[in-house]
Amino acid sequence: MAKSVHDDVLDAALGYIRTNCDRMTACSAPPASYAEGNAGLALAGVAMGSGDFTVADGDVSGRKVTVGQKTGAAVDGTGTATHVALLDTVHSKLLYVTTCTSQMLTAGNSMTFQAWDIEIADPA
Repeated sequence: MAKSVHDDVLDAALGYIRTNCDRMTACSAPPASYAEGNAGLALAGVAMGSGDFTVADGDVSGRKVTVGQKTGAAVDGTGTATHVALLDTVHSKLLYVTTCTSQMLTAGNSMTFQAWDIEIADPA
């Protein structure tokens, strides 16, 4: 029998991020904990809301959530951003970490987080 998964199952995982993520940070290394993603390695951050996420069909298969572009994010630290973290500050959870194009950031400036996707493929 072929493998399959209903879109609702994938949407539930992506919806958890959309519903619970309330902060996105640019980090100088991959955070392994909420504390690192929120402060220890965070160079910049911006508030997020459910309207910043759009769930749709995946580019290849399955489903994806697009994290919308955010401009004017305050840069609090100086360093090279190499990772982006999605956080749930209400429950102190590190929800998702990914790499990003390396960018030198300087405290006191602002930055733009470009739009990006989290995709969950259909089972193969």
